Amino acid sequence: MKISKIPLPAWMLIGLVINMFMMFEANAANPQVQPGDVVRIVLPGETSLDKRFEVDRNGRLILPEVGPIMVSGFTEAQMQQKIKRELSNAYRDLAGLRVLLEERRIRISVLGFVDKPGEVVLAEGAGVQMAIQAAGGLRAGAQLDRLQLRRASFSQPQVFNYKQYLDSGDLAALPRLHSLDVLFVPASPKIGNVAVDFDPNSLNDNGDAAEDRTAVKVFGEVYNPGSFSYKSSANLVDMLMRAGGVTRYASVEQIRVIIDGEPKLFNLKRYLDTGDNDLLLSLTAGTTIFVPKQEEEIKAGANTVYVMGEVFKPGAYEGNQAAGFLDVLANAGGPSRFAETRQIRIIRSSGAVERFDLQSFTEGRSAQLPRIMAGDAIFVPEKTDLNEKSWTKVSPNQAVKVMGEVNRPGRFEWADEMNLMDLLAHAGGPKPNADMAKITVLFSDAGGTTRSVNFNLNAYLNGEINNQQMPRIVAGTTIMVPQLPDDPSDNKSQWVRQSSEDSIYVFGQVVAPGRYRFDPSMHFLDILAAADGPSEQADISNVRISHRNGKHASVSKLDLALYFETGDESILPKVVPGDSIYIPEKNRNWLSEKKERTVRVLGSVSKPGRYRFNDEMTLLDLLAEAGGIDSEGYPQKITVVNLSCCKDQARTFDLLEFSKTGDFSLLPVIRAGDTVYIPSRAESGWVKARQGLEDVFRLISVSALLGFL
Repeated sequence: MKISKIPLPAWMLIGLVINMFMMFEANAANPQVQPGDVVRIVLPGETSLDKRFEVDRNGRLILPEVGPIMVSGFTEAQMQQKIKRELSNAYRDLAGLRVLLEERRIRISVLGFVDKPGEVVLAEGAGVQMAIQAAGGLRAGAQLDRLQLRRASFSQPQVFNYKQYLDSGDLAALPRLHSLDVLFVPASPKIGNVAVDFDPNSLNDNGDAAEDRTAVKVFGEVYNPGSFSYKSSANLVDMLMRAGGVTRYASVEQIRVIIDGEPKLFNLKRYLDTGDNDLLLSLTAGTTIFVPKQEEEIKAGANTVYVMGEVFKPGAYEGNQAAGFLDVLANAGGPSRFAETRQIRIIRSSGAVERFDLQSFTEGRSAQLPRIMAGDAIFVPEKTDLNEKSWTKVSPNQAVKVMGEVNRPGRFEWADEMNLMDLLAHAGGPKPNADMAKITVLFSDAGGTTRSVNFNLNAYLNGEINNQQMPRIVAGTTIMVPQLPDDPSDNKSQWVRQSSEDSIYVFGQVVAPGRYRFDPSMHFLDILAAADGPSEQADISNVRISHRNGKHASVSKLDLALYFETGDESILPKVVPGDSIYIPEKNRNWLSEKKERTVRVLGSVSKPGRYRFNDEMTLLDLLAEAGGIDSEGYPQKITVVNLSCCKDQARTFDLLEFSKTGDFSLLPVIRAGDTVYIPSRAESGWVKARQGLEDVFRLISVSALLGFL
């Protein structure tokens, strides 16, 4: 019997749709009670009922006096009727009873690899992430792509990829939770079967694949070989990067890939050179990737170029016509730190040898690179070591000799673009006792003729000499840096190393007299300080300087005491090499003092003698210097004989009268060369008169005595 399809009228279809919509609205407006919901019961006068009750996982409310009441699946109105009916057995007045579905919640059991497995109560609409967080979060080692959702209505657990949600944020990747659902978080098979403390960092070393059947296995010359989870969006380069990248020994041109049981070769170098995505292989689940190690073998061929010497990767390299000198050198890793890039040699296949200065090329002085052809060899020699005992590695026509007071004297390889400062710096610079003002540069030509040039390094450093005035050094030049002479008080035998034209002589009352090296930029106080200054017996008011550097010798006098009192720099004389400085002694022999420079003090004083005198002193200063007038002196008749300005002029001075008035205008003027005489009391007028009277009386007495006889 064949049943035919009877089409329904349009009005009937519209009615069915309207009825279904009304049923959905009714269910939404009257939700059914489920385990986890919170019910509020209000009954005036009954405090034991007037509170919130939670529906347990069996769908029951546990009420006082009546016990458990099944309410799961009821609407709010149906639940109120049933509760009222059950409460009527214990309570009489239920007129004010109200039952409200106060809060919709769900009960979820979270099990497996979480910190706090068990049952959690969440607000209705909560998702998987909130349920996991309520259970304390995931433990290290949880398998994120195989979470399970179990429900009574499911015939088998629903498996979903929680990692996909974490990567994309797509809520559609997560199932909706219902009350009494069970969420199970499995453990990754990577943690093993023994319960030990798990280190999540170990997953980076062995991959992160959960299933070996679909994992992509990467091994060989990679930093982190292992099994990695397959992603349809990942390509071959992505998988190599997940394995930490290839090592320095990887043969990137011969990567083996097995896809669906079919072996294939992948040239990573060609892909990186071209960027052609068509060279990338399409991966599938279960792909195997092997990165082999470079094989060391003797390479030879028609297109081979050989690189030897001080490069990082010497060896034979396959070349082509487009590859130049720099391409081959860069492919060999470039010159090492010990390479002598000025003496690179290109050995042609024909046996000819060409030299090339790579450093000169990099500095822009050489514009042409040598052309490299198949069969050629590039040799980069070793740089000469400064500590190398053998000096034969540098030929004489390429060497410059540095001797004397430098830190590393010896023979050095020379280049024309270098100058004297480069050479001194290469020799370690001058020592502290080097005479940098007298550097000698010795040039020699092919005929054996030599000439020397002096160079003042101090003047160059002070900006007095520019680069154009610096001697131009060529190969074969000798540079001598002399030594400063030792302190004469330490070793006088070393004086012969210092020429007299560079010396100043310091004599007399200084702490360290001797011959000292002098630079024209220095002045008088510098050389005096070098001699450790004047001694205690020095007469610094009568310093003598003998100027011997001019056409005629001359002597100048310096009052150093006056300089220290005034600070007038014009008082100091200008001294140059060759001059002599003499500082006399204070208490020297009086014969060495000229009479025109002294004042003579005679008569009744404590210390008569000759005294040095200047225009700032007075008669009182002079008398004080001579120890003052003694007890026999006659101060009323001091005689001053002026010989400096007025010939044979004498004046007297009454010191007692001056002491009574204090009038300094009464003091006589005294200058160097004068004489001061202080008479004794026996030479006074009244003493002479008394002696005359005594003589008269003595004669009278004698005459009277003779008359008596």
